[in-house]
Amino acid sequence: MKSAKTAARYRCVVWIIVFCVLSLCILLVASMTGGFTSASGLAMRTLGSFICPDGSTARSYSYATTTTDEFGNRQPGTAYVLQCVDANGKIVKQDPVVYAFIWIGITAVIGFIVAAIPAFAFAAPAGVLIGRLFNRMKRQIEDVHLFQ
Repeated sequence: MKSAKTAARYRCVVWIIVFCVLSLCILLVASMTGGFTSASGLAMRTLGSFICPDGSTARSYSYATTTTDEFGNRQPGTAYVLQCVDANGKIVKQDPVVYAFIWIGITAVIGFIVAAIPAFAFAAPAGVLIGRLFNRMKRQIEDVHLFQ
């Protein structure tokens, strides 16, 4: 019974290691995708229903602005804002930042879910590979002890 518990713990540790390695790559891509698509119509429609008050619809508003590059020089840029507009066209709420953070967070969660699926598939082969590596190292250590 003790070896079954040890094997289960070993499989969990291997899955966690595989999940962490995969999620590092996938989370980076998911976060970048979320950042690039945060001003899209899909992001505005999806988050508008949560952020905007009842009776208003979300729309994207963009305007020209300036930003500072890594050398301190001013560069032209574009800013995006989520605006909640009522039926008369009046802006009831404006959100320049929170909607983008929520959208990037949603894409990151999707990235974690996507990383978990292949982690299950790769955990068994990774466990076998790690087991073979440890057995090889164990045999080499035993061989060294035999020659002493």
